Amino acid sequence: MKPKSTSLFPCGVAAVSLAGWILLCFGAALPGAWFMPGEWYASLAKPRWNPPSWYFAPVWSALYVMMAVAAWMVWQRGGWSAPRRPLALFLGQLALNALWTPLFFGGHRMGLALAEIMLLWLAIVGTVRAFWSVNRVAAWLLVPYLAWVSFAAYLNFTLWRLNA
Repeated sequence: MKPKSTSLFPCGVAAVSLAGWILLCFGAALPGAWFMPGEWYASLAKPRWNPPSWYFAPVWSALYVMMAVAAWMVWQRGGWSAPRRPLALFLGQLALNALWTPLFFGGHRMGLALAEIMLLWLAIVGTVRAFWSVNRVAAWLLVPYLAWVSFAAYLNFTLWRLNA
């Protein structure tokens, strides 16, 4: 006898939807292809604890996968109808995530990027809380993202102060 699925959606739809969430989350990284750190960032005074440049891609890749899985887990609880608010919050924070790179690396607006990343941080907290009411594992999957954005906000603040 075949085990009963606990998902609202059949396996094929679940796999395609997970792939869609992964593509959507990695889409937030696309501005990074247009607004590279470049010479401007290389010339900034940086704290000793600034991570090396190669560190960011693997960290963000892992975070985007965890974010996608979290959103997919919430989406599986009813598609776009049942968990509408949590998914709307998720999409809002994802848009804020995508906006930071053009502000910081594209516009060289460290102060504005700092204000924006603080909004992103609040949006992530709201998303974690909303996900918690739908799927606690999904909420926990966003905690490393919140921790990394907390670190990134502090780094943004430090760079802004050192280069003002």
